[in-house]
Amino acid sequence: MVVEDGSRMWSGPSKQKQWEESLTKAYSDGIREALDQFKYNFVITDPFLMDHPIVYASEGFLKMTGYSKGEVLGRNGRFLQGPDTDRRSVLEIREAIRREIPCQVSILNYKKDGTSFCNFFHLAPVFSKDEGRVIHFIGVQTPVQKCSRLCTSTSVENDIRKQHGSSASANINANASNHLIYFGSCRRELCRDFSGDLGHIRLHNSFTEDDHKGRVEKHACEAKESDKQKALAAISCVMSELAHFSKYTGKSVSDTRCDSADRVRVSLISSSSLTIALSRIQQSFVLVDPYLPDMPIVHASDSFLQLTGYSRDEVLGKNCRILQGQDTNQEDISKIRQSIEAEQPCTVRILNYRKDGNPFWNLLHTAPVRNASGKVAFYVGVQLDVTGMDDNHSDKGMTSQMKQLGAVGAVRVAVRSLLGAGPSR
Repeated sequence: MVVEDGSRMWSGPSKQKQWEESLTKAYSDGIREALDQFKYNFVITDPFLMDHPIVYASEGFLKMTGYSKGEVLGRNGRFLQGPDTDRRSVLEIREAIRREIPCQVSILNYKKDGTSFCNFFHLAPVFSKDEGRVIHFIGVQTPVQKCSRLCTSTSVENDIRKQHGSSASANINANASNHLIYFGSCRRELCRDFSGDLGHIRLHNSFTEDDHKGRVEKHACEAKESDKQKALAAISCVMSELAHFSKYTGKSVSDTRCDSADRVRVSLISSSSLTIALSRIQQSFVLVDPYLPDMPIVHASDSFLQLTGYSRDEVLGKNCRILQGQDTNQEDISKIRQSIEAEQPCTVRILNYRKDGNPFWNLLHTAPVRNASGKVAFYVGVQLDVTGMDDNHSDKGMTSQMKQLGAVGAVRVAVRSLLGAGPSR
């Protein structure tokens, strides 16, 4: 997790309400007060909100990092990263999030004032028992006392000088300010890359096979067994509290995924990496699973929620007929059904209804989304409010059809790349 000027922070009342409700809807209103009792350094994140933000930060975490609650909530954990954070550790965390599994890594992080500290980071997913999907991640940070892997470390410099003499000393002095470490002909150069969804660091290695390659690893952050046990105890206590309060909302949680076949199918679209990829598509669309009973919505974009007035909890697991009303043309509905049976795209101009009952003309485009093996994995429905518009309307040179086909293409790329061949349908 790591300091990155490009780290996105949410703002505005609607975003703040989203991360507040992220906890209260799952665990009831008393969850924050209950979590505040713990002295551990930990955060809770929501992978289904834009940019996977922190939705809770403990007092211990705030004191450890020097940030205020307002500076942390709504941000991705990458703001703790810095120039000497090991890319491999970041990638290990990203992979654990993608696979929705626990992980433990030692990683160099940075406080608000820019000072670095060694952090033993324990990540654990929180699963919904009813839906079989991850709803949150718990991240526990345990400072590790000894960490000498810094390019300006006196102990490292002295050790290198003893081994290599004046030439190595000159290399260190010349490059300390640039965070470059030279070990004879061995160089490690780190530079920031702000493009990653969790924030990562490009690591350029020009190592040569010499006797001094292992010296970089010698000075890496290392956690003691007591540190690991402390982190495990923190995860257990926080998870127990979440499980207790989730019973008040009727949405029980667990540290393991349910093995129900239907829930495993839903979990495919609920994977954090796919959700993040789909959330970048800035158009109104839903993804439905034709292999689950009643063909429910398994993903709804933020634009779809804004268009229809529904919350995500109100549409996930529901059939798209929730948008139909008394004046919806049944012939249009039949066309959509026939296209699904034939596994073909379909475009209709259909009268739909928002949550508040107000009608709107929806230019709906549906299309099958196939996995890497060519089998239909999902169907996508792209909505466009064309109320009061003519059929030839265009926005910045883009026709309605161009917009919808672009959204379908983006969804297909995300599904194929992140789900691969997928399960046997």
